[in-house]
Amino acid sequence: MPVEVDQEKCTGCESCVEECPSEAISIVDAKAVVDADACVECGVCVDACPEEAISME
Repeated sequence: MPVEVDQEKCTGCESCVEECPSEAISIVDAKAVVDADACVECGVCVDACPEEAISME
C-alpha cells in the first residue's frame, strides 16, 4: 500500500520528515516527497501530518 502525498494540501512543515523512522521523506520545492524504495509503509507519517496531506492507498 504505497504512501501518497497530496501536493495541494502539503505545506512543507516537515512534521512527516521528523517522524519517519526510515528517513524516506524529504522536502523538495517546499513539498514532502516519499522515496518509495526506502518507505516501510508504517503509517507514522500519515498520523504526523497536520494537514492530512499524506495517505496510504
